[in-house]
Amino acid sequence: MAEELQKARSTDMTKGSPARLILLFALPLLAGNLFQQLYNMVDSIVVGRFVGSTALAAVGTAFPVVFLMLSLFMGLGMGATVMVSQFYGANDAARLKATIDTVYTSIMVGAVPLSVLGIAVSRPVMALLSVPADTAGQCWLYMVIIMGGMIGSLGYNANAGILQGLGDSKTSLLFLVIACLLNILLDLLFVIVFGWGVAGVAIATVLAQLFSWVFGTFYINKKYPALSIRPFCFRFDRALFGQVLRLGLPAGVQQALFSFGVIAMQRLINSYGSDFMAGFNGANKVDAFVFMPIQSFTTAATTFVGQNIGAGRRDRVQAGSRATLLMSVGFSLLAAAVLLPLGRLCMHLFSPEPAVIESGYAYLVRILPFYWMIALMFAANGIMRGAGEMMIPTIATLAGLWLARLPAAYLLARFFGPENIHFCYAIGWALGLAICVPYYFTGRWRQKGLVAGPPPSN
Repeated sequence: MAEELQKARSTDMTKGSPARLILLFALPLLAGNLFQQLYNMVDSIVVGRFVGSTALAAVGTAFPVVFLMLSLFMGLGMGATVMVSQFYGANDAARLKATIDTVYTSIMVGAVPLSVLGIAVSRPVMALLSVPADTAGQCWLYMVIIMGGMIGSLGYNANAGILQGLGDSKTSLLFLVIACLLNILLDLLFVIVFGWGVAGVAIATVLAQLFSWVFGTFYINKKYPALSIRPFCFRFDRALFGQVLRLGLPAGVQQALFSFGVIAMQRLINSYGSDFMAGFNGANKVDAFVFMPIQSFTTAATTFVGQNIGAGRRDRVQAGSRATLLMSVGFSLLAAAVLLPLGRLCMHLFSPEPAVIESGYAYLVRILPFYWMIALMFAANGIMRGAGEMMIPTIATLAGLWLARLPAAYLLARFFGPENIHFCYAIGWALGLAICVPYYFTGRWRQKGLVAGPPPSN
């Protein structure tokens, strides 16, 4: 299998310049993430421009709820990526294939119950969020459609995680480009031509994700026949699934609790009305674009560290870690310098209404100067996850959110006004850094390894 994967151009990150490997791996990821955010942004632009600010607020409010429902499986995907990268680095073909089959079996079994649960809890969650009456109907409709078609998102993310573990970030880019272009075309068709409003945006997203997943599975099987992805094979290895859970459950719980925190934050934002909601949600799209390179460097570092830990090349881990930290922080400083003067212009993309523009601009000018903090924290966390250290990144992220960001948001809103809520992000990042950075410098995370253990069961 290892020879077949090499011929298919998966990347062996145990040889060559660490900085160059991480950069070249991150660039397709960055392009893919930008395309993903582009079609998310197109959703918001089409809705805001052609349906209205209440519809824009509805789509933005629904996102953290959908993310919450996906969080467990996203965590399992993170665990699978680490295992695939380490088994590939160790040239352990049997466990690599068994891990892929096990992950896909868990997705196929869990997708329908997850969709049903998501639809069932949509209205109670909206009540918890205090969604305004003029936004509630559209928010519920968007959530129900997205939840009902969740299988496409789960399948796509599984494929992307497998490819990233192998060191192949270019194929994931192809899938995202296809999904992005299809989503944009369907958005324009369903919303502008058919007049389906928020429902049209949701249906376009579901169809684009489904097509990308199905196309991606066929493409991977052709390019990597040794992997032979069969969604309905129902081959399940308990020992390997236990490892996936051990690695992925902390990340999944982190994502879920983080989503609850975002929902609590959204409830505060919603209390200031639809214009403030729309501005916040539009600025979040800009924020997501800035975050994409940092996320790409982090994912590249996770794969790099995983492969080198699996291959026993711990000597290369330090150089790769240093390069990741420098690239992530350097980009965050550059992005702040470029985007701070352009904040209002960026907000014009989402709405022509002055109240929405000013609300979004207030967000941008209060987080961009501190973006180096989240860059440093995410890079360190991604490096440690590649080695198999999941708990410290989870603790750092959740403590920064629940012990710092959320309390600070409510206090800032009460004593300094809603436009100053957004300083809470820097406060949360500071606490996260105080937890993860000291542990990172101890180096104990380098001793983590996953490749030892019994062979997969039949």
